[in-house]
Amino acid sequence: MPELPEVETVCRGLNQLTFGQTIRGGEVLLPRTLAYPVSIEKFLEQINNATFGQWQRRGKYLLVPLEKNKGWLGVHLRMTGQLLWVTKDEPLSRHTRLRLFCNQSQELRFVDIRTFGKVWWVPPNQPPETIITGLQKLGPEPFSNDFSLDYFTDKLKGRQRNIKTILLDQAVVAGMGNIYADEALFNSGIRPTIPGKELSQPQIKRLRTAMIEVLKTAIEEGGTTFSDFRGVTGINGNYGGVAWVYGRHNQPCRVCGTPIERIKLGGRSSHFCPQCQR
Repeated sequence: MPELPEVETVCRGLNQLTFGQTIRGGEVLLPRTLAYPVSIEKFLEQINNATFGQWQRRGKYLLVPLEKNKGWLGVHLRMTGQLLWVTKDEPLSRHTRLRLFCNQSQELRFVDIRTFGKVWWVPPNQPPETIITGLQKLGPEPFSNDFSLDYFTDKLKGRQRNIKTILLDQAVVAGMGNIYADEALFNSGIRPTIPGKELSQPQIKRLRTAMIEVLKTAIEEGGTTFSDFRGVTGINGNYGGVAWVYGRHNQPCRVCGTPIERIKLGGRSSHFCPQCQR
């Protein structure tokens, strides 16, 4: 699933390529891609002649105001979703779920192999969270002042769940996912199985710093491509080539040479170095 750095990479790409573009019709090839409204006719009617404003990222959601008082568009890529800015004569992938025609030669396509991704139209004068209700459940952004050391300490207090599972809880911190939780835990020297309540204050401080640094580095690398993720122009992310532990099962630790281990926690794979992480 695309995580914060991948979604941020897409957001920046969309702002470079689609800002100020006007939607001149569209095509919905998979009706269940629309989360709201469910009517294809109403969706296309409402977005027609709307102009893209500045895209924003909230957690793993993408949001864009539609100028001329046309409301908002919201997108969640889920596991395999891609937003691609392509020429209209680009061959149509069989996994294309939505097309938005913009100018005479280009369009924005939503491509989604697993079909879990969703698209919303939010009516004018309504906050996006009233329609995209998942926004109401998100914790603070990791780069925001709200994600303070005091806040993070309080969220871990008394928590019996292992720290890896806590980091994946979007109500604790928005946008963190499996890849970067593993990376942050490695960089802070913390084993993923430790209960949150057992972390010391120095460990919590190191972990918070590592989370922010890992996410910033991944954004600079354009995210991670292990399978399906692509940027808006179809370019792979580069972070996977420099990952410390994620996806490196049985490979030597880049620090100590110990083979990286992989275990299951909460149904998700977790990678760690048994020597560097205690």
